[in-house]
Amino acid sequence: MQVHSFSLGIVETNCYILEGENELLVIDPGDNGEFLNKQIKQYHKKVSAVLLTHAHFDHIGAVDDVANEFDAKVYVHREEKSWLTDTEKNGSKKFAMYQLPQVVQHTVPQIMEPGEYEIGEFKFEAIHTPGHSPGSLSFVFGDFAIVGDTLFKGGIGRTDLYKGDTKTLLNSIEDKLLELDPNTTIFPGHGPETTIADEEMTNPYLNGFN
Repeated sequence: MQVHSFSLGIVETNCYILEGENELLVIDPGDNGEFLNKQIKQYHKKVSAVLLTHAHFDHIGAVDDVANEFDAKVYVHREEKSWLTDTEKNGSKKFAMYQLPQVVQHTVPQIMEPGEYEIGEFKFEAIHTPGHSPGSLSFVFGDFAIVGDTLFKGGIGRTDLYKGDTKTLLNSIEDKLLELDPNTTIFPGHGPETTIADEEMTNPYLNGFN
């Protein structure tokens, strides 16, 4: 499996395309739908699904574009299903002056609960990692994980947005992400990749966990 990343939108959100032998999995199509669809078409493979780590505006802006173009189901945690159509909850109302995609209008999402999944040729575990938002999910694919805005290289997710909570976020990192193999590669919602081991050793927000 190959992991391809694209930085999209005004806050440079990482969208990930996982490429299997015959299928693709798209995670967090945040913006620039026309550009993203062109990239996806270059692989000449079926889009099995669209997964959302959470439903902030910068992670959902191209959901309709991708889902409609490739007839793909979209999965989100039940806590944030309503956020897809609510500009207050998903944060897009604050950025209305930029004329960003405000809501998901044409796609009815599927609910993804924590657990083991097999979608097409992709096997993974969805882990509930709330804190940055109440329905944040991290997706673990063996030796790597896509964690949205829960953990970054040298940082953690902000908690000053709707229903964010710092204590909950730190508990998610300590009790769930740091329980992964230290060699697990972490692909965050913004910025470069890292590993669990590197963050345990160098992330200033996690010093108390060592």
